[in-house]
Amino acid sequence: MPTAVKISNELFEKAKIQSKVFKRSIAGQIEYWAKIGQIIEENPDLPLPFIQNVLIGKEQIKAGQGTPYVFG
Repeated sequence: MPTAVKISNELFEKAKIQSKVFKRSIAGQIEYWAKIGQIIEENPDLPLPFIQNVLIGKEQIKAGQGTPYVFG
């Protein structure tokens, strides 16, 4: 369920620029930043590029590209 949230004009303008670069909506860009921030807070020892690669890998698996890694 969508919910209205107030954000600063500065954050909005930064999201507006980034959303154009990455072909996301402004809301989608802010949600992406929030998701990345949440993952980083939960996993402070992991570098950002590693987290991004994991997320890309998950989407590739969903799209039928590649095979998931099985531990053990």
